[in-house]
Amino acid sequence: MKGSGYGFFMDMIVGLVGAVIGGFLSNHLDMGGVGQHGIIVCILIAVVGAVLLTWLVRLISGNRSASL
Repeated sequence: MKGSGYGFFMDMIVGLVGAVIGGFLSNHLDMGGVGQHGIIVCILIAVVGAVLLTWLVRLISGNRSASL
């Protein structure tokens, strides 16, 4: 994602929480739990969750210059 972000620690926290949310969503959307997939799919689920949460945080916070 473009932009400067929120600083190292805040970006890490948002990314980690997003990865957990990605795993939660994959489990509840009947795609199986994260433990039921290989490492590549687990990483993709975590990245998608982190990107979505980062996008939502930037949308809510008004940091429009750092959008997709």
